[in-house]
Formats: sequence, C-alpha cells, structure tokens
Amino acid sequence: MDKPAHPARQARTSNPRHAWPAVAWLAGLALAAMPSLHAATLDPAVLPQVQAATFEVVIPKPEKDPLTYEKPLPLDQLPYQQRTDKFYSVGTAFAIGENRYVTAGHVLSLGIDSLMGEPAVRDASGHVYAIDKVTRYSLHEDFVEFTLKNPPKVAPLAINTQPDMNQVVYAVGNALGTGVVIRDGLYTSQTPEEQDGRWKWMRFSAAASPGNSGGPLLDKDGKVIGVVVMKSPDENLNYALPIDLVMKAPAKQGSIDTRESYQLDVIEDRHTGAFKAQFPLPKSFADFSATYQQLHNADVDQKLHDLLAENAGTMFPNGAGSNRLLHSFSTLDPFPTLLHRNSNGTWVIARANESKAVLPRNGYLSRAAVGQQVMFHLRKPDDITSKQLYDDSKLFMDLALKAVPLQRRVGAEQVNITSLGKPSLERDYTDTYQRRWQIREWPMAYDNGLVVAFLLPVPDGYAAMLRVTNNRSEHEDMADMKQLANYVYVSYSGTLAQWKEFLANTALLPSVLSDIAIRFNYGDDFKYQSRRLGFGYTPSLQKIDADSQLVLGMSYFQDHGKTVWDVSRVDVKANVENAEHVSVSRHVAPSDDLDDGFRNRWGKIVNRSHPDDGVPYSENDMTYIGTVGGTKANADTKPEVLYTAFYGVDGPRPEDAMKGKLNLLLEKLQVNER
Repeated sequence: MDKPAHPARQARTSNPRHAWPAVAWLAGLALAAMPSLHAATLDPAVLPQVQAATFEVVIPKPEKDPLTYEKPLPLDQLPYQQRTDKFYSVGTAFAIGENRYVTAGHVLSLGIDSLMGEPAVRDASGHVYAIDKVTRYSLHEDFVEFTLKNPPKVAPLAINTQPDMNQVVYAVGNALGTGVVIRDGLYTSQTPEEQDGRWKWMRFSAAASPGNSGGPLLDKDGKVIGVVVMKSPDENLNYALPIDLVMKAPAKQGSIDTRESYQLDVIEDRHTGAFKAQFPLPKSFADFSATYQQLHNADVDQKLHDLLAENAGTMFPNGAGSNRLLHSFSTLDPFPTLLHRNSNGTWVIARANESKAVLPRNGYLSRAAVGQQVMFHLRKPDDITSKQLYDDSKLFMDLALKAVPLQRRVGAEQVNITSLGKPSLERDYTDTYQRRWQIREWPMAYDNGLVVAFLLPVPDGYAAMLRVTNNRSEHEDMADMKQLANYVYVSYSGTLAQWKEFLANTALLPSVLSDIAIRFNYGDDFKYQSRRLGFGYTPSLQKIDADSQLVLGMSYFQDHGKTVWDVSRVDVKANVENAEHVSVSRHVAPSDDLDDGFRNRWGKIVNRSHPDDGVPYSENDMTYIGTVGGTKANADTKPEVLYTAFYGVDGPRPEDAMKGKLNLLLEKLQVNER
C-alpha cells in the first residue's frame, strides 16, 4: 500500500517499495561524524542534565546471516564504530518523568515486525536499556511514550507547554552513535497538520538530521517545547510536535487516525480512506507490535476490498478493452506479463521490455519490471529436472542470483549475494483461473528486507513475479500479488522432453490441463485432445522427437457466459531450431462493439477466404497453407466458434506437396465446440 507523502513530510517517509536490487533499509540514516557536543548559548549548567536525559534509540543487528556471498564481506571498509557496534542507531529519545520516555512514533515503528529485534535505548556510556511497556502512542501525531526495564536514575527534562515564537531554540539528538548534538536556531512559525488541520506543527530553523528524530526541541532555558519529528526537504524549517499534545494525550491508549491510499498495479485508480483505530495500553513492545500490525493488515485488506468494489464494473473482464482481449489471439509468448488498465481506461497487455541473462546448459532467465514487481521467465538448465526445480526453492533462487546479481553494499563496495539460503515460507496458492503458484519468501535480515516470489511452474521452468520489499509490508505485498496473479498473461512452451517431465508433476498443473491429453511417441505419433479440440499427426507430416517444441497459446475468453483461461492456439514445431510447424487456432465471432478489423477477419474465416482458402502462399521466406477445420462454416450458419489449421515450412515448396501436408493435418482434426 502506498501512503502518499506530503511534500513537507517526505523526509520522514518510511516503508518504501524496493526494486531489484534491494534498496538498503538504513540508507537514509547515514550521518557524517560530528563533534560529540556543541551548543550556541544554552546555559552550560543545563548541558549535563540534557545529555543525561537524552538517549539513542537502537535496534540490534542480526546475529546470524543465512546469506552466502561471492567473497568475505569487506567490513574493514566501514568506520570502526559502525563495524564494531552491535546495534543500528535509528533515532533519539528523552526522559519526561520518572521512567517515562518519549520518541517519535516512526522511530520506534522501525521495530514493528522487524527481522532484527526489538528497539531499545542507549545512554552516553553505552549501556542499553530494554523497553518494558509502551504506554501512549499516536500514529498521526507521531509520538510514543514508553517505560524501560531497570531504568537509569536520571532527572527528567522540564516541560514548557506555552513557548514563545521567534525565540532561540535548540534541537537535540544523537549523531548516530557519536554523541549528543545540540544545534541552535529560532522557533519561527506554525504549520497546520496536513490532513485536517487538527493541530499545528512547530517550525524551527535549528539544523536537524535523521538521527534527531524523536529528540527534544528545547527553549532557551533548556525546557522541552516539542518532539523533533522530521526534516523539511526543501528548506531549513524543520518540524516538531508540540510537547503539549504529548502531555495531553489520553493515558494508556494507542491511537491511529490517518488517511492512506491503496493502489493495485493493474489499474491507476487509488482508494483513499481513513486508517482509524484505538487500542488499550500499556503493552510490551512485542504485543504493541503485534496489535499494530494486526490493525494495519486489516486496514490493508479493507482498502483492497473497497478498491475492487469501487472498480467492479470496470475490472477485467469488464471495462473498455476487455472484449477486445477476450476476442484476441494468444501472443504465444512464454514471458509473463500483466493485463493492465491504461491511463485511457482501456485494458491492454502491459508491454514488458525484457532482458535476458544466460545460464549454463541452455538455461536462461528473462526479466522485466512490470509495475512494482519484476516478472521472470526461467528456462531451466538441461541438467536440472522439473521435479528438482519445483521441489528445491533454494535451487531456483540460486539460479536467479546467477543470472541477476543481488548485491549488498559494504562501504564503497558492492558484493554479490550468491545464495539466500532456504526460504522462510513455502506455500501453494491457486488463483481465480485455477493456476497453481508456489509462494516463497526469503528474509534478508541485514536490510530488514524480504524477497517475495510467486512461481508458476511451466514446461521449461518457471514464470514468476518477484518483489524485494521489507518485512513489515509482507502482508500487503502478499495481498497485492495474489490479486495480480489473476491478471498474469503467459503461454506454456517447451520441448516435448520438457513437456513430458512437466506433465508428470500433476499436483502443480493448472486445472485446464487436467482436461487435456497430450500424448506422443518420438518418431511415431503426436496427439492432442481436449474437450474443445482434438488432432494428431505422424512423422509423414513433420518430425516428432524430444526437441520438437509444443506451445499452448493461452488466452482469456468467454465460455457459456463465464470468463475462462484456456488454450486458444496450439503450435508444434518440428524442432526448436526448425521453422517447420503446424498450428491450430480458435476464433470467436466478434461482438457488436468490436471494430471492423475483427469483423473482417471473422468474415474471411467464415467464407474461407485467403489465407484460410487451402491455397499455399509465401511470406517472410516461409510457405504456408491453411483452412478452416472441423465445421463446414458459411455466412448462413452463423457459427460462434471456428478453428483454423495451418502448416508452415521454410523456403518455397510445390503446391501439391503443401496441400498433401494440410490434408494430413486435417485427417485427424476434430472440433468439439460450435
């Protein structure tokens, strides 16, 4: 789910979508080393109290890394403190009472459903204190109050709830592990919060860095007047939440009241609605995290439901362009892409500008970014069987990483990841059209990242959708991808040897193939039989061997008032490298709303006009011959479905020879639908 960032608040935006390769989770938190303490005119007598009452918010680094790299990580390139610290420094917190601490809500939220561990606070001497209970929280006001286990004995900072404007202020925050930094400026103005104007942000000119988030904004006497929450991206007027709002917030309550938007990649429309909830506190951080995530996930599900309901009348197979797709030929393309409603509101097949990387033993991986996911077609190497590939998810990802390196940045160097290890989640999913996907997830704890893959077994390997995201958004990415699976457009292609292996994996086959019998004996015969169509041939028509290529062109079309995903074209090539092939295609009578191109093409088929007249013709150094098979069609019978049968071969060929080949194809052609 994409949350639209207000221009003034983009510096605080978290939870970004990741692309391949992954964007480092903590990339935005880098901060150059600064002096351990600096103040303009703040009373020196106040400094020790400010320093003692101000803490780093830290998150533990993962203790174990299941990833494998091409070489040892060059950790010596990192600054000493960064490579030896057992924690990531992510923000600032401060004491406002006896065992009462405050930070920005978005700082502590980095620990929600994190792969790294629970956040804690660290004092200037390096002592780390675990969070005991979260006692107050507001997502929209962006603050959280909490207690500590075995808290330190510190004097809390004094509070000023009525600060004067145009006075000197001090922004206090840690420098990501290098000490407390105090920087001066002016409290210049107020800005209404952007959603409903329910309160006003304090604007101040004191410099602020990412490590300042959650730190106190002090007046000239060292009293807290606000909580630093975000840096302005366009000007040096940063944002703080008035401390008065924190002090007046309901005790023992968590509050959520924001507006968020949901968008599904196949349409450009968004659904924007309130994310509003309250829940009782105090809670341990683990319980707080689980409660928040549960509420967030429920909101994601509701917004997706509402988005689909709002667009129900125009979602495929309804809406402009849908009927055109339902009457169109299959592209025969084994590379998966998505049906997509473009900016004109018309459903089309999304264009994928794929690139290909070579793998050993005739394998390759084609990939293209389509929306927020990377679409893949993996042609497995010849020395790997279908069963090995489908049963071993680590093997799939290791092959993918060979073709498309995923890198981890260490200092100035990018190091290739060679294996993500075994997935943390393996489950199966059946989409609306009864295609059986394998869902796999691989955690990348060093980055709080997550690789989510939807793998569709196909004869030569996999068609796949993949996202690199963060662990906290796993639920919404999963919900997205389950919906997107219903809009995947892909055909099934492979050699007869690959088809033989593939068809043996009966539990992974789409249900449409359960109604289709594909039988062949090398050098003897080939037979295809479905409830719609049957045909067969022998080597007298064209060669039949392990390297012959069979392509089932899959399409969406109407069948007795229901939209189905089924075979609309069958192509069989004598050999992968040979242009000789036979083709049988399904055609549907056009509806009244389709343009003349559909009606003209249908009229030629009905009347058996060229190229469906049984007369050979040449095109692009090939000779073709084709006709209408099965039903004796004419304009008076008004058929709804017709099939054409074609034979093609490279170079010029005698007319009699071509007609003989067509007759061999028609001999066993049986059309079972009208």
